[in-house]
Amino acid sequence: MANIKFGTDGWRGILDKDFNQENFTIAVNAIGEYLYKHGKNELLIGYDPRREGDSYAGLAANILANQGINVKLSSKIVPTPILAYYAGLTSTCAIMLTASHNPPEYLGLKFIPEYAGPATDDITSEIMSYLGKQIVSTDSGKISYTEFFNEYEKHLHTLINFNKIREAQIPFIYDGLYSSTIGYLDRILNNADIKYTAIRMFHNKDFGGGMPDPKPQYLKPLINAANDNNCIGFANDGDGDRFGVVDEDGEYVSPNEIISILAQHLIQNKGAEGAIIKTVGSSILIEKAAQKLGVPVIETAVGFKHVGNAMREHRTIIGGEESGGLSIGGHIPEKDGILANLLILEAIAYSGKPLKELRKDLYKLTETQYYTDRIDLKCSNRDEINIILDKYKDAEHIGDFKITGKNMIDGVKLYLGENTTVLIRPSGTEPLLRIYFESSDKSILVKLKSINYV
Repeated sequence: MANIKFGTDGWRGILDKDFNQENFTIAVNAIGEYLYKHGKNELLIGYDPRREGDSYAGLAANILANQGINVKLSSKIVPTPILAYYAGLTSTCAIMLTASHNPPEYLGLKFIPEYAGPATDDITSEIMSYLGKQIVSTDSGKISYTEFFNEYEKHLHTLINFNKIREAQIPFIYDGLYSSTIGYLDRILNNADIKYTAIRMFHNKDFGGGMPDPKPQYLKPLINAANDNNCIGFANDGDGDRFGVVDEDGEYVSPNEIISILAQHLIQNKGAEGAIIKTVGSSILIEKAAQKLGVPVIETAVGFKHVGNAMREHRTIIGGEESGGLSIGGHIPEKDGILANLLILEAIAYSGKPLKELRKDLYKLTETQYYTDRIDLKCSNRDEINIILDKYKDAEHIGDFKITGKNMIDGVKLYLGENTTVLIRPSGTEPLLRIYFESSDKSILVKLKSINYV
């Protein structure tokens, strides 16, 4: 039980080690207690393609049904955003069996409250307080099998102009990457009569021996195909909430660039109003774009649960994070990689320009290009981490660079003039300090990375 911890986006562990039937039963019982305390007797359950995800989903359904909870269990693999949308539509909590973009040997449990976004700290803290407890119920709930797709697809047609995309005849490649979006994104495109090419379109419990993470190092087949065919390419992570994009030259387009491009599209082409919500770890680029577009920026701690919470509190144009998650106003306060792919197609269709040109237009708008990097600093314990953080809370210089401003939303973010920042923040799962660098000058990044931060 000591190894059960709900972190930034649920509880994850290595299958058959920390993530085993005994610990899983304890965690699910705690969720059952949470539901009971809040007067809820219904729950949704879904799972991604990972090994034993379906088995653990069935185990959760049986545990909760025995506690008097009526369970709607997905009849097949389902992406997290589709399950989350159904949760919000029906005001029902959900459990998703996924370890997102983690290696194939991991499995995880994500709790999705009825508002359809990541569980906030107060909710996960309450669930953890119930670990080791079990409801004694004389009632018996029912288990029914459900496909959650149709309502989600209908909703997408209120957000995306599929006619515009179809008429634009944009050549693009969809890389299934063995993920849960297979059978969903392709179905949406087929139903809208949008033509595309697809690769790696089958589920694999080991994700083809790679990582279910749409980062450039795992997208070589897509990058090569996009470059060879002069078209854009998309992929999603294992549970479909993150996105990865390459342009017509086979170049990876960062999430910071995509969020900025889509913000411009939503404001200029679709009249979206409100704020852009970003994490403190996201790029200055987003702030520069927002300034030029005349809209406010709301900054949160790192993690989409903070972005999603801000989306629930503020009128939102787009909310996103540097690790490849985004959503928009009028949609769920949860990452949605399927929506991200469609929004990019829509932006291209409205502009009549290829993605690589939209990227150039973005840098004309902001008048500056930014470069980023990160290092991880291993620490022996939390005390050492706190000592280092306290050091930089009081610092006036880093090496030869004068600190011109500080942000304490998450760790310590140091501003070194207008176009350079260093963010020092603790990992949520390991004894690490993550140090993020950003500057409009590559040579400055090299100097900053050479500094001893201990």
